[in-house]
Amino acid sequence: MTENHLPAAIQNFIEATNRGDSDAFVAAFTEDAYLNDWGREFHGHQGVRAWNRTDNIGVRSHFELVSAEPGTTPGSYTVTLTVTGDGFNGTGPMNFELRDGRIASLRIS
Repeated sequence: MTENHLPAAIQNFIEATNRGDSDAFVAAFTEDAYLNDWGREFHGHQGVRAWNRTDNIGVRSHFELVSAEPGTTPGSYTVTLTVTGDGFNGTGPMNFELRDGRIASLRIS
């Protein structure tokens, strides 16, 4: 799966991060989204916005797509990104579950 074939919600997640656009980043998620970052849990737009502030755009993260594969269930994807910035730096998988064209669940491990 190439960047041109990523679901729009995941593409928006990457592009909003790289532009530093927090409103667009949060809008990529469903209202009841669940985000799990190595066991730290965040819920809904408020939780996503808090995580974004402390762990993503707030620390000037930048994403480079390494690979993307469909998951084992409909609407699920495993996307490997290289992350650089003033927070976490490295390459690893992110597991997305999409619903109604937005991110319903994101697990980072």
